[in-house]
Amino acid sequence: MSPRTGRPTENPKNVRIGVRLTQDEKEMLDECEKKLNLTKTEIISLGIQKVYESIKK
Repeated sequence: MSPRTGRPTENPKNVRIGVRLTQDEKEMLDECEKKLNLTKTEIISLGIQKVYESIKK
């Protein structure tokens, strides 16, 4: 039997956040998703990391 796949138990993603976007923001997110071959969640996470790093300087 193959091992269970999914999120690692040591770093669960169990917090859900809803976001309201303008149509322009949605289109920008969609374009980033296609060009970078990433999910919306991955793109948003990268944005959070970038902003966080900028305030830590």
